[in-house]
Amino acid sequence: MTTFAAPRTIIAGQPGLTDHRRRSLLIARLRLLLVLGVFVAVAAVALLKITYIGVAQPGPSRASMAEQLLPPRGEITDRNGVPLARAFPAYALWFNPAAMDEGGDGGPPLVASPAEVARELHAIFPDLDVYELTDQLAEGRPGYLRRRILPEDANRVRALGELALQLPREEDRHYPHGAMAAHVLGYVGADGNGRTGMEEVLNDRLNDPASRNEPVALSIDMRVQGALEDELRSGMLAVNALGAAGIVLDVDTGEVLALASLPEYNPNAVETEDVVLPQERIDAGEMPRAFNRVTNQVYELGSTFKPLTVAMAIDAGVVTDLRRTWQASRPVIIGGNPVRDSHFIGNHLNVPQTLIHSSNITSVQIGQEVGGERMREYLDQLGMLEAPYIELYARGAPLGVNDNWNDSKAAYVGFGHSLAVTPLHLASAYAAMVNGGIWRPATLQRLAPGEAPRGRRVFKASTSARMNQLLRMISVYGTGRSADAPGFRVGGKTGSAEKPGGAGGYRRTSLVSTFAAAFPMDRPRYVIITMLDEPQGTVASSFQRTAAWNAAPIVGRLVPRIGPQLGIYPDADRDIDLTDLEPLVGGLD
Repeated sequence: MTTFAAPRTIIAGQPGLTDHRRRSLLIARLRLLLVLGVFVAVAAVALLKITYIGVAQPGPSRASMAEQLLPPRGEITDRNGVPLARAFPAYALWFNPAAMDEGGDGGPPLVASPAEVARELHAIFPDLDVYELTDQLAEGRPGYLRRRILPEDANRVRALGELALQLPREEDRHYPHGAMAAHVLGYVGADGNGRTGMEEVLNDRLNDPASRNEPVALSIDMRVQGALEDELRSGMLAVNALGAAGIVLDVDTGEVLALASLPEYNPNAVETEDVVLPQERIDAGEMPRAFNRVTNQVYELGSTFKPLTVAMAIDAGVVTDLRRTWQASRPVIIGGNPVRDSHFIGNHLNVPQTLIHSSNITSVQIGQEVGGERMREYLDQLGMLEAPYIELYARGAPLGVNDNWNDSKAAYVGFGHSLAVTPLHLASAYAAMVNGGIWRPATLQRLAPGEAPRGRRVFKASTSARMNQLLRMISVYGTGRSADAPGFRVGGKTGSAEKPGGAGGYRRTSLVSTFAAAFPMDRPRYVIITMLDEPQGTVASSFQRTAAWNAAPIVGRLVPRIGPQLGIYPDADRDIDLTDLEPLVGGLD
């Protein structure tokens, strides 16, 4: 008989099952702890690495990291925020013949022939000279092949596969307007420091990390600057002048809205001859293009000084009646030298006639009555006995200031001779003469409202008001008629002075022609000086060389261009009152 064993029943809670579950739970926990341990170890290693980098090998500080985000040199703008000078990273093309000479065996510096590489570079940069470039590559002379190249051109150079053609990254100073306002801005040298102009004046501030993130605003208005340069250039070329200079000055603040010296140079590509010329060329009368004729060229003002002489006479009480006359029929002998007029004007001239017809004879007599010592005091107050006041370092010192200021000296200075100053001197003096009598230093930095210096009083307000009438009369009836832009109420005075040298102390055929103007004369806001160096008589000037035919017309064309930009619009129904002076204009005897 077969016996079957009954199946064994496993009851929950028995010791064998409990041990199995405990073991499984323990293993799971151990595995979890192992994973956590791995994560903790990795995190600890990462933390130690970060600590090592931050402590044992400290990186750049927050300040230095911030500096890396700043431009390498501060930006310069005009008074309206228009960029004038900027810095940005750029590529250069450098020839390094040693790049291929790894073994020092003196192997060829180029893979292709020098002539072939030169032709390929000429295809990228058409203005490079193929023959000069071939010679440099063949001779293995290291150096720059080109500065300031575009990224796409750099890629084309790389594609040539020449290791010796290297493309270093450099910080570049860029002037978006090219040569415009070059004599105001200056340029930056290879060492990163400013050379001439406001780049030099502001060098420390522009390079200072604490301030270079804030652009420096100049007083220049590029709209006015462009118009001034354009009209000066046209006027200079029309009469074949050696050079030209011009300035537009705010008479109430001293701010320079435009300053131009021609011929100009391009600060983006400064050549050696722009800055330095051989002595023989300087002796021949040539100046480097970087020479600033507005602030650095001194010359005798000629007849533009005559209104200043009259202003001194009126202000000092020497002239109290404008109807008073002086003889004008014969030369005046000063120091044994006769002073004549260019032509006979009349037997006797009053003050309005003296200025309208620009008489040397009567101006000399008025200067004598002002007297040397008194004239010197006025000139000192006008800042004309020392270098002109402005931020630029290139400032010409006047000539003739240390002479004996007797009545003979006053006579010569009275008609614009025996004292040589810059166009900037003249601009600041005219500003004081027309703005109510207050002299202020010129500045190239933009002034906020209320920041204009108080200045110093030179002329009475009544003297200034009378001179505004007289200057307007010259443009209406006298030598300044070609500057009289309709509706803008221009006033001013011509001056044509012979250059020193030659027989008798002056070169009769070499003139400096100047026109000193202000507008609008019923409420003067701006002074304009235009100067031409050695203009020639051409068809454009009716074969005349004097300022009435060349410098004054520049102002006549310029004022209608800049007036509306400065908020001054033509008004044919408005003018300064001349009714008390007009009867004195005619009646020459």
